[in-house]
Amino acid sequence: MRNGSQESPEDDAVTVNEKSPEVGLRDELEIEKEREASPDESEFPEGGFRAWLVVAGTMAGTISTFGYVNAWGVFQAYYEETILKDVPASNIAWIGSIQYSLVFFPGLVTGRLFDLGYFKIPYAIASTLLVVSTFLVAQCTQYWHFVLCQGLATGLSCGVIFGPNIGVIGHWFKKKRGLAMGVSAMGSSIGGTVFPIATHKLIPLVGFPWTMRICAFILICTLGFANLAVARRLPPKNVKGGLFNLQAFKAPAYTIYCLSGFVAFLGLYTVLTYIDVAAVSFGISPEFSFYLISIANGCSLFGRLAGGVVSDRVGPLNVLVPMTLVAAGMTFAWPHARTESTLIAIAVLYGIVSGTYVSTFPLPIVELGEVADVGRRTGMALTAAALGALAGPPISGAINTATGGFEAVGYYAGSTIILAVVLMAITRHLISGRLWRKI
Repeated sequence: MRNGSQESPEDDAVTVNEKSPEVGLRDELEIEKEREASPDESEFPEGGFRAWLVVAGTMAGTISTFGYVNAWGVFQAYYEETILKDVPASNIAWIGSIQYSLVFFPGLVTGRLFDLGYFKIPYAIASTLLVVSTFLVAQCTQYWHFVLCQGLATGLSCGVIFGPNIGVIGHWFKKKRGLAMGVSAMGSSIGGTVFPIATHKLIPLVGFPWTMRICAFILICTLGFANLAVARRLPPKNVKGGLFNLQAFKAPAYTIYCLSGFVAFLGLYTVLTYIDVAAVSFGISPEFSFYLISIANGCSLFGRLAGGVVSDRVGPLNVLVPMTLVAAGMTFAWPHARTESTLIAIAVLYGIVSGTYVSTFPLPIVELGEVADVGRRTGMALTAAALGALAGPPISGAINTATGGFEAVGYYAGSTIILAVVLMAITRHLISGRLWRKI
């Protein structure tokens, strides 16, 4: 018989076995494997070959989506003069506005799918659809053909590709997220410079159908690289709330910021859509006027990169407010620029500041919540912006038709951008509550 305070040899053996070095070593190895399988969300690579390869892939995707869509101004002018010359300009503008809006609109669905881990397959399907729709534009002859192929199919596929790019960068960068986003957004400038010049030069040489086919072959190369390079890092998470996270709108800062995106895009694409057409109406040679779009898109490269770099240092909202205010000023001034030199100045300045806005716009959204919900939260904000991008250019076209000039168009578009600046300033105040803070 043993005392209750004593332990038997068997008990001692069990105690020794539970604390044996072999068992402890095995537990540590299992924990290490779990850590490797599930990366820590609080730790970001912030660089390295794989991370920057992802950024290069997103840049290629942006060349294929925003860069391609930003060439719309050249197509608007060409269709007005040739294939769709009997169709009102405001109706033709709907094709471009559908493109612009659908680059953002699918973000609501793709963002949610991204959070759940569905990324590669939708990305590949959309890439295929974009190439096919570009080939089909070459065969279009009627207005509804262009709406279906160049508006709906192209815009939808661009949106499925573009939306997850923001979430992917959020997986690999935090402190340098602005820089990474700026480098990625440079693709829009590259594509928006190359595609307009290529289409304008190729149409007289090989005709419109083969011009579109060449554009499709370019997209095969850029999208092929993007599909190989872009990848998630963090494991998927099923955050409660379904497709919509309505809880996010309980935060006034997030709600007002989404509203600012909608209002901004009501006027932001007006200059890029009509600067070519307006220049011709001012008496500028068509051979020169088409370069204005490429100039604006090319200069936006500096705004996109600089906006990202400065955002990392002072905060994205501290960059967005003043740069968007300058964009409003350029929009007001644009209809009064009647010479080649003044139009070039407008295109350069507007390209820089509008590029800053478009590339920096998603950054505050990433910070207004958890990384696990970044896709859905970004998708809701992009959907709001999509509605503005859809309505903006046609409204501007209708104002131009009604007034017979572009002065009222500039006043309308500039005023919407000013209102967006006010809403962003309110957002900044709600978050910081102080005159100056990195935010």
